[in-house]
Amino acid sequence: MPELNKNSSREEIRAYIANIMQREKKMPVQKARGNYQTDVQTLKTEMVSQIRQKNKSDDKELIEFDNLKTKVLKYIVYKKRTEKEVRQKFSSSSTDANLLEDVIENLKENGYINDEGYIQRAVNEFLAINTLSLKEIRNKLYAKGLDCDIIDTYFSKHIEQLEEYERTCAKKIAMKKQTQMEQTEIENFLYRKGYTRESIQEAFGD
Repeated sequence: MPELNKNSSREEIRAYIANIMQREKKMPVQKARGNYQTDVQTLKTEMVSQIRQKNKSDDKELIEFDNLKTKVLKYIVYKKRTEKEVRQKFSSSSTDANLLEDVIENLKENGYINDEGYIQRAVNEFLAINTLSLKEIRNKLYAKGLDCDIIDTYFSKHIEQLEEYERTCAKKIAMKKQTQMEQTEIENFLYRKGYTRESIQEAFGD
């Protein structure tokens, strides 16, 4: 008869009890009663031990969860991070992968990790630089590990504002460099930075 352990399921426990009952039927009455009582006592002892071990295991997992969550929170509160950045920071041989997954999902549910919100803040910071093309901004977002669909959705929703920003930046760069470079050189510079042909042409009034 298989022994019970801390991972025994309800079905296995029921089968264990049923096995005891079956053996009782096959034994002489007095002997069966004695063995039955002994087996029931053993079963109770094993079940109590199993419950205690399970509780200890649950307590340990809860402590590990809280400890890891605290570490991740310190990392993302200091500076907003993407989901990929969190995974890269805390994925290691010493960190349980399932535990990390639980922590990330918990923080996503509570809004601490939010890639959509991250894009809005990041783009605002990039726009403030006033020299980046939209292509450069996209590449910076990709480098953060953000999903392409999320990035595309954001750009689609704000396309007019972003295109106006790029045209304005191209004009500023062109005006600033006109005293140092020829128009062709400036155009090539803007192309290398990822500015669109339309933005470059408008920068020179073409």
